[in-house]
Amino acid sequence: MKVIICGAGRVGYGIAERLAAEQNDVSVIDTSAELIRTMRDTLDVRGFVGHGAHPDIMAAAGAEQADMIIAVTLYDEVNMTACQVAHSLFNVPTKIARIRSQSYLHPHYMDLFSRDHLPIDVIISPEMEVGEMVLRRIALPGATDVVRFADGNVAMVAIECLDECPVINTPLSQLTELFPDLPSTVVGVSRGGKLFVPHSGDQLMAGDMAYVITTKEQVRRTLGLFGHDETEATRIVIAGGGNIGLYVARALERKQSRTKVKIIESSRDRAVKIADELRRTVVLHGSALEQKLLLEADIDHADLMVALTNDDQVNILSSVIAKQLGCRSNLVLINNPTYHDFAKTLGIDAHMNPRAVTISKVLQHVRRGRIRAVHNVQRGAAEIIEAEALETSPLVGPPLAEQELPDGMRIGAVYRNGEILKPSGSMRIKPKDRVVIFALEGAVRQVEQLFRVSLEFF
Repeated sequence: MKVIICGAGRVGYGIAERLAAEQNDVSVIDTSAELIRTMRDTLDVRGFVGHGAHPDIMAAAGAEQADMIIAVTLYDEVNMTACQVAHSLFNVPTKIARIRSQSYLHPHYMDLFSRDHLPIDVIISPEMEVGEMVLRRIALPGATDVVRFADGNVAMVAIECLDECPVINTPLSQLTELFPDLPSTVVGVSRGGKLFVPHSGDQLMAGDMAYVITTKEQVRRTLGLFGHDETEATRIVIAGGGNIGLYVARALERKQSRTKVKIIESSRDRAVKIADELRRTVVLHGSALEQKLLLEADIDHADLMVALTNDDQVNILSSVIAKQLGCRSNLVLINNPTYHDFAKTLGIDAHMNPRAVTISKVLQHVRRGRIRAVHNVQRGAAEIIEAEALETSPLVGPPLAEQELPDGMRIGAVYRNGEILKPSGSMRIKPKDRVVIFALEGAVRQVEQLFRVSLEFF
């Protein structure tokens, strides 16, 4: 696939790195010669210095032969214009744009992005995506990661196995026997920095990160089975009143719950603005690194500190200070992947990477076959994929036990006619089934092949 990426920042680099590793033909455009030089030196991509929406630069990058344009510059208007130019002048089939301003994303104005106006096929709003992730983490405090599939009916939950976890040192096959009515499947395990697909005879160990696929109704029961019965936070302090912080606070207010939220915002003008927009949330002006201000926000009695500023170091340090002052747990936004490895040792309970969210959204449209959703796991080491089976899909027909499935994949759930089925060796995949799969990086291409549209289909 030939892909043009407009924007060579962190998000653009992450997308280019992933696509280039999968042998796609990638061209990157950015006004910064330094960023383009870094791209060329470290990745197998072509780089072009110039404005991403200018027709001559786009032509030089090969827009006439491009299958997709991904516009992820810092400016919404540049991203939108780049998609318009790609459509009007070069007839690029798929156009993806990052749109950050919530004004453009208001439901009342969404007709703006139709083919008759601004022809953008996929809109990515990292702020909204991360905001939703924060809300899922707040609702399920025992989960390290939560992603929904199959119209929200299936959930993938990443669960840390602590020393007191009831299911450690027990073969996975025994768990199925002990809880036959629980539609939960352990599809992946991360142990000592290595990610693998477990077999029925494997056991979970203390320190493992288990990736479990289950139904939305059974998420809390599954967490309880793994020893995570933490109560939902009702006293929350948010560091950072930007788009994400405001989105989360608004959503919590709409729930009409008993949750009390306080926001700490360093910009006085921004603090005044969001205070006018929020009804029940207390907004404090100042730095989240100031202990006096944190205590003023009652951090010593808070259940959760959510750090969402644009500065990784502020997010990490403020969360560490919050726990030292008595806050029960923290959730931190970290952009720089180099910080992820030692976040746990600093006292960070859970963290999120907005770049990973964006890359997952893009991969959903790069994947071949009837791929409905993709979630990137551990910087591309694996993917959770939701795919629709067609009549000509190789997976359809024989029982799963008789099929030669790739070693690095495991089916977690099948969504059929509104019902969620737990996979077994006797199960037969039917056309229109939506299959949720955990696939290691090396097996992703083979999974795609299982859901490719055969020529016989036409």
